[in-house]
This record gives sequence, structure tokens and C-alpha cells, in this order.
Amino acid sequence: MSQGKIHVYCGDGKGKTTAAMGLSVRACGHGWPVVLSQFLKGSTTGELKILRTLEHYHIVEAPQRTMKFVFQMNEEEKAECRAQVQQHFHDTVAAVEKYHAKLLVMDEVLDAVALGMLDDEELADFLKNRPEELEVVMTGREPTPCVDPLCDYITRMTKVRHPFDKGLNARLGVEF
Repeated sequence: MSQGKIHVYCGDGKGKTTAAMGLSVRACGHGWPVVLSQFLKGSTTGELKILRTLEHYHIVEAPQRTMKFVFQMNEEEKAECRAQVQQHFHDTVAAVEKYHAKLLVMDEVLDAVALGMLDDEELADFLKNRPEELEVVMTGREPTPCVDPLCDYITRMTKVRHPFDKGLNARLGVEF
């Protein structure tokens, strides 16, 4: 088989995680071993409930961290979060090897890099040296400087209108 491709779903619009999950379900439906790793999120998103039931689908559980946004954290909390995100990335890399993954989804990993929680060069080094057949999907606001030139697909989700603009919070079953 040829070299696996690198996909990015980015932008300020809704649908990045949804698109990544859809692709992962498709791959799993074809018998591909899939590894999912969510960064900067808890382990309570609705999609995880159903994905945990799929054969060949492996979830790298998110670290137990404060559910604050990074901009709300003090320096000590940021340092703790950074250490947890870095360990989570290392656990993700190990899971790819352990399960002989053919698809890896790293949800919000680009934002983890943008917020200084994960090193851009470390992520790019992993991508350059990944197993040959490994297809990788990453989500976040923007491709990072080191990752951008490595990508085969970049799909931008652009917000035109969103209920959040009118003060509505994220809705169960739709946004999480």
C-alpha cells in the first residue's frame, strides 16, 4: 500500500470533529484498526459512547484535567495541563504501535500546539516518521507551521452563522 495521507479539518466553523469521526467510522467499517485521541476535551462527549462499542476502535482516554479553558488557567494549572497533554500525546503514539493502527484521529491536537501545550516540532516529527500505512486526521483552528507543509488534505470549515453568536450554549447531542 502507498504512504498513508495526512488530513486536517480546520477553521472557526462547526463540523471539524464530526467530519473526523465520520471518516474514522468509515475506516473502522472496513476493518481498519482506528485510534482516537482527543486533546483539550474531557471523556464525556457523546460520540465516545458509541465509538467505544466498535470492534477495532481504540480510544486513548483523555487525561483527567481541569475542565477550564486554557485562557482561564493560572500558570500552575497551565503547567499541569501541558504535562498531561504531552503524556497524552506519548500515549497516543504508543497506542498506534500497540494496535497496529491504520487510521489515527487526533482531535483538537492543532489547538493543543497553538496554545503551547504540545510542541509543533514533536508533532511534525511523529508525522514524518509514522508507520508507512498510517492515515492521520487532525482537527483544530489552524494547521501549525511545522505541520502545514506535511498535509495532503486541508479542509476549512468556515462559520457563517452559529447559535452561539446569539448567546446559546453548546447543545447535548449536537455540539457534544
